[in-house]
Amino acid sequence: MKASRLLSLSLAALLCSVSAAPPAFSQAAPQTAAKKPAQDPELQAAIAKSNAYTSLSNRTIRAIESWDRYKSWVDLKKGPTGKERYIDYGLYSLYDVKDEIAKAEAAAGQPPAQPELDAAVKRYIAAYQELAPLITRAERYYERKDYRGDNVAEGRELHAKMVPAAEAFLRERTVFGNQLNGYKKGIDARELAAIEASEGRQARWQLRNIMINARAVMDVMPSNEKPIVDLAAFDTALAGYSGAIKEMDAFKDKNASGVPMIDSSASSWLGNLRDFREKLGKSKGDVRKGAAGDANRIVSSYNMMVSMADSAARMIR
Repeated sequence: MKASRLLSLSLAALLCSVSAAPPAFSQAAPQTAAKKPAQDPELQAAIAKSNAYTSLSNRTIRAIESWDRYKSWVDLKKGPTGKERYIDYGLYSLYDVKDEIAKAEAAAGQPPAQPELDAAVKRYIAAYQELAPLITRAERYYERKDYRGDNVAEGRELHAKMVPAAEAFLRERTVFGNQLNGYKKGIDARELAAIEASEGRQARWQLRNIMINARAVMDVMPSNEKPIVDLAAFDTALAGYSGAIKEMDAFKDKNASGVPMIDSSASSWLGNLRDFREKLGKSKGDVRKGAAGDANRIVSSYNMMVSMADSAARMIR
């Protein structure tokens, strides 16, 4: 198998973030939004749009995973021959994203208007809808080993269509992801300020601050398409997350209850990030040189933190 398959970094993301896309690691943190304070209608509308777009981005990561699966065994320049060693790997089946697409399309026409982002999501949906049926056909074709009966004729036909469709999809995902990440950062700042204005830097603020800074780290994590980390950007994000943990510690010193559910995991994650950064330093940022396992564990731990943060947000009153 190709080395790129060693990096199964799909957050549910970075995210992300996403590579040729935003680090496709899950950008699912908007659900940890404050329940009491952020009642400004404009901010709530902005959060709703962000959530609709984020759900679409996260759910369609599966197309990247499926395409990576295909690339792991086929020569993209030559196309399938039927003699590939790992041809049985085929492709992954895609998720049903009809609801996510419908909600994102609706959000694109709703305020607050974001001309560039709204246009980007429409192009992204169109690119996905061009690629998805081809992946589905190919997944069934290789799953059923139909290539044994037609000398890979349909496989070659699909390949010729999938390559340009996948390239277009990944381009549009990059644009959409970059636009969405910028939009989220603005919402994060407004949301955090609304929580602080309403109740100060209490548990709800601490929780949101931690997850905002954790997501900033995920935005600079490596991916299959971009395995070399920008160390300066990573250090900036790591410093921000470290600052959020220090804020949490100061809060815990004065409040015995601390930040429910997540404080221990958030602290441990910081230690893991620092171990990861040390390995990246030795490899000049190339995650393939001894740090891929650490990266996958960091992504997994982040996803767990997102779930815990959602639960913690419901507990805080």
